[in-house]
Amino acid sequence: MPKVVSRSAVSSSTDAQPTASSTAALRVYYCICGEFILVIDKSLASLPRRKTDGAVVIRCQDTELGKARVFKLNATPKDPILVERADGYERQYQFQCPRCTLPVAYQTTPPPAKSGPHLYILKGALSQIQGQVPPDAFADEEPSQA
Repeated sequence: MPKVVSRSAVSSSTDAQPTASSTAALRVYYCICGEFILVIDKSLASLPRRKTDGAVVIRCQDTELGKARVFKLNATPKDPILVERADGYERQYQFQCPRCTLPVAYQTTPPPAKSGPHLYILKGALSQIQGQVPPDAFADEEPSQA
């Protein structure tokens, strides 16, 4: 057998300026079952919440109010549902976890994700620690009477 020789070179520079992509901290979020669902450039806790249901609002398109967020959603589309609101009805196109089929997000425009102005992450659906239930997952639940 011939002798295998491999060579590699490692270089680094202490004078190099960091690029925007290298300084951006990406946040990873998981479903309650532990499946990877979302990677985003900002913490969900720092994003605005929707007044109607407390869902986290992620801007998908640039508007005069601000720039779109950079994110990747790993969820499968579900059949749309109709939700009654104080001012009428809203059609929600939901996205679910690909492993456990738990609803994790929705938007008001038909799929694919990011096709509308906003994507909404359901309150208590995602956690930054894999396999841990988020603290607000059961915040609106009534305590059971034994």
